[in-house]
Amino acid sequence: MQKANNKFKLVVPHTYFLIFMLMVIAAIATYLVPAGVFERAVDEVTGRTLVVPSSYEVVESTPVGFMDVFKAIPKGMTDSGWIIFLVFMIGGSFGIINSTGAIEAGIGRAVKHLEGKEIIIIPVCLAIFALGGATFGLAESTLIFIPMGITLARSLGYDALVGMSIITVGATSGFAGGVLNMFTTGVAQGIAGLPLFSGMGVRIVTTVIFVIISSAYILKYASKVKKNPELSIVYELEQKEASKKMESKVLEFKNRHKLVLLVVLIGFIFIIYGVTHGWSTGTDLSAIFLIMGIVSGVIYGFSPNKIAETFVEGAKSLTYGALVIGLSRAIVVILESGQIIDTIVYGASRFVGLFPPIIAVVIMLLFQLFFNFIVNSGSGQASITMPIMAPLADMVGVTRQTSVLAFQIGDGLSNQLWPTSGVLMAGLSLADIPYDKWLKYIMPLMVWLHIAAAVVLIGCVLIGYGPF
Repeated sequence: MQKANNKFKLVVPHTYFLIFMLMVIAAIATYLVPAGVFERAVDEVTGRTLVVPSSYEVVESTPVGFMDVFKAIPKGMTDSGWIIFLVFMIGGSFGIINSTGAIEAGIGRAVKHLEGKEIIIIPVCLAIFALGGATFGLAESTLIFIPMGITLARSLGYDALVGMSIITVGATSGFAGGVLNMFTTGVAQGIAGLPLFSGMGVRIVTTVIFVIISSAYILKYASKVKKNPELSIVYELEQKEASKKMESKVLEFKNRHKLVLLVVLIGFIFIIYGVTHGWSTGTDLSAIFLIMGIVSGVIYGFSPNKIAETFVEGAKSLTYGALVIGLSRAIVVILESGQIIDTIVYGASRFVGLFPPIIAVVIMLLFQLFFNFIVNSGSGQASITMPIMAPLADMVGVTRQTSVLAFQIGDGLSNQLWPTSGVLMAGLSLADIPYDKWLKYIMPLMVWLHIAAAVVLIGCVLIGYGPF
């Protein structure tokens, strides 16, 4: 009987293990894939180094040895030092800011003012969290708001799926749009040789489209559940939770919270100014985040020790992602050492080149979508794929800016799909929602969002979305 009740459980390998296996596969590939190179030339107008079309030629193989695989890891860390450092600065600073409770209290106040206005509260919540996702890459931080979101949804006659999705789907919509997201857009544009945060207008429009589609979908589902609770995909869960309410303490929105949020707002104004005036990503922007964190802690009355402790805790929380960036870069180091990146680009271009640019860009989107299953870090995925996608875009008649947009959308939206996403699985655990129920709920929305994404990308091809 016990044997019959045993169910097969899929164990998802750790991301670090998956990346290391990709490193091993990359090393093996240097023995199997012919080494080859394209000629590069400097564009006199833009000063950019570009691949010369039709210049590919096979060269002598330089396969990667056993020790080279392990040496690639510290080399990848070194090459990615600036973004790893920035990630730790952001994590530490927001560790201080989150400890003040200002963000939580501010959202709580906004939600409270909209209570009873169901038609407004869902798109407003989505927009708030989309703003966080689009600017500072709100991801792990969404977890602290999920209990509050579920409590709010249930108080309005909805279910846990609505409560979770107004938080996570909102953040994902902004993350995929990537208006000022240093972790995805910033890294990808740096690799592609684009000006930092250029093309912002299209990304804002894309984010708004995602928020509108998501709002319509969630509102439709929420209305259906409110009319007939039995139509809820998680009806059994709602029945179980009917007798007990999920506790969620809404913090009082104090004057100190307002001052902290003002500091954060001023900080982001400086960041926007800085990125539009050529400030250094690795030093200037890191300094702004550091100042934001320290000033917020001082305003809230934290002692120097408290500021230091919360900074360390915040930075520690992003160690996983920071190391993923370096490990992912190690794959590129191996491919570069074996001189097979250009061969991969050449092979991919011959396939994608069979299609017109409007189809090629959709293929790029789908590639990024499925690749995120393996590498669930936006920065890590950018580090692996953009060295290939950027020159490929040059060859198939798609602008590099459009290829970056395809990357960030494919990466961002798929964070709501794959079980390899630690944030998604942690959120579902908090909400007590089974993964299969979530997938049933979210799949139709993901289909609509990807259709919209394909339309946007095709439009970008048609208008020559740039600067290049």
